[in-house]
Amino acid sequence: MDYTKFMTERSKARNPSAIRALIPYMNREDMISLGAGQPNPETFPFESMTVKLKSGEIMEMDPQLFQRALSYDLTSGLPPLNQWLRQLQTIEHAPPCDFDISVGSGSQDLLTKALEMMTDTGEAVMVEDPTYTGALAFLETLNCTLAPVATDQYGLVPDALESLLANWPATNPSGRQDQSRPRVLYTIPSGGNPTGISSSFERKKQIYDICHKYDIMILEDDAYYYLQFDEKRIPSYLSIDVDGRVLRCDSMSKILSSGLRLGWVTGPKPLIERMNMHTMVTNLQPSGLSQLMAYELLKLYGHQGFFEHVHRVANFYKEKRDLFVECLEKHMKDYAEWVVPQAGMFVWLKLKGIKDSQDLIMTKAIEKKVVAVPGLAFMPINKVTPFVRVSYSNVNQAQMDEALSRLAEAIAEANECK
Repeated sequence: MDYTKFMTERSKARNPSAIRALIPYMNREDMISLGAGQPNPETFPFESMTVKLKSGEIMEMDPQLFQRALSYDLTSGLPPLNQWLRQLQTIEHAPPCDFDISVGSGSQDLLTKALEMMTDTGEAVMVEDPTYTGALAFLETLNCTLAPVATDQYGLVPDALESLLANWPATNPSGRQDQSRPRVLYTIPSGGNPTGISSSFERKKQIYDICHKYDIMILEDDAYYYLQFDEKRIPSYLSIDVDGRVLRCDSMSKILSSGLRLGWVTGPKPLIERMNMHTMVTNLQPSGLSQLMAYELLKLYGHQGFFEHVHRVANFYKEKRDLFVECLEKHMKDYAEWVVPQAGMFVWLKLKGIKDSQDLIMTKAIEKKVVAVPGLAFMPINKVTPFVRVSYSNVNQAQMDEALSRLAEAIAEANECK
């Protein structure tokens, strides 16, 4: 594929940093470097690092890697971590096409760099309706047109995507007839934020075929992939990518620690290179110490141990989901409709008798001391909506029960006031 057509002129204009380009040589023992402006590690006060796991195990950082992690390193990530993640992608997804990997400061860092790389000012980008508010907030800064694609309980609706592309520009939400057809589809296929919906494998195959037909890049934002509740995970877009048209973002935030601020992107080498160029001129690299902590843990686990770990994490959230649904049935069945999520942390409530959830959630619910997120925050095109996003990830059963009781009261009172 010719990937230059998916790159903005701004992205293509970035060149490798003259100094950053030398970093691969600086860690070689046979090299004497006079080129780096690196501070001398002898001035650093840190000698070693150990971490105690909840299992009771003491994890001691490899001394050489620890010293390396204290200094500048490769833009694409600590090499042993990068390699471990490359092996993980091969084991889990077995991508049909050749791919490259880069580590970033959280998947949000990588997601925004991918969107910036592929979205020029005035262009149109296809997004799910509704979609992640963090992506919407960034896309607003790019001065682009958002082209929403309908979703249902099985994920993106193929007919809606086909119709949008086949009838463009008549289907352009902006009304502009001179705007080119979108080149990028942004999707959250597992435990979607905000809907909690997971795309079925059949839907993914249909969506991929449509993207092949119209030459569309798929930006697969899959932070909740390992939080699927069924024993067998639904295969990713990356796993069926015979064209090399999937750029996939994964996150350690939901499975290891959100404070580590680590994610990784997988996809065609030319696009990964462009994203690395972006990192070179912004944050240089992800945190060395965060990467080392993650790598030492993953090395300790091994890939099989990692799969066992994410299985435990998924079961943890599944148990919370089950308790939350019980509380929903108890308090909310007269006031809302919902689809039971099969992954992730969220339930998308459609309130009954309420046209606009904004005031209800931001005023009445707050007065009753319960916090939820009004659906307007997730709408690609601002519109009145009865939807509300609620999360069960950080509440116990008693808190779930009380919070949904309070929310039900707020809805009942709002309906009585009409």
